[in-house]
Amino acid sequence: MKPFVWPLLCALCLPSPPAQAQAPQRVNRCTNAQGDTVFTDRRCDALGATSRLPARTASVGNTGIYRAGCARRLSELTGQIRDAVSARDVNRLSSIYLWSNVSNATANQIIGRLESVVQRPLIDIAPVYPESAPVMVDPALAAAGPVEAPSRPRPIGLRIEQTLGSTATPARTVFGLRRQYGCFWITL
Repeated sequence: MKPFVWPLLCALCLPSPPAQAQAPQRVNRCTNAQGDTVFTDRRCDALGATSRLPARTASVGNTGIYRAGCARRLSELTGQIRDAVSARDVNRLSSIYLWSNVSNATANQIIGRLESVVQRPLIDIAPVYPESAPVMVDPALAAAGPVEAPSRPRPIGLRIEQTLGSTATPARTVFGLRRQYGCFWITL
């Protein structure tokens, strides 16, 4: 064989470079100037819209690994859920779960479900309200003057909107809310 053929044959025998893995596509939930919700793979500000979930700012005493206390407000709890999902940290999410009266077998199932939640991209966290019965007003009261509308009920859960992996397929998890020890906790 001629000397210039060997390099050509060697180059043909080399393995081809691996195909590049496609990064999961992030879906953003934005609100445009008209107040409509828009789902996009681009940044919200590129569409002239604002993000539905603004970046959380760190608060004094509640940063890093040490948590200064439990969530006393619903906004703190949603921030902790957002932080846990952003960090893909099932331990952080499990720290706000109400574990009382949970058996070992059930705890393993719950941890598996929480692990699934932190592995999916977060789109939105929204409160879940109880179904309200129609308000009955006594006709005598209605004739006496204007009747004050009942106040909005308290949320009974949090709906976590996500997507499955690198697709745009929606995934939804609903956490129940419990108030115990003066703090908010999630349940499944």
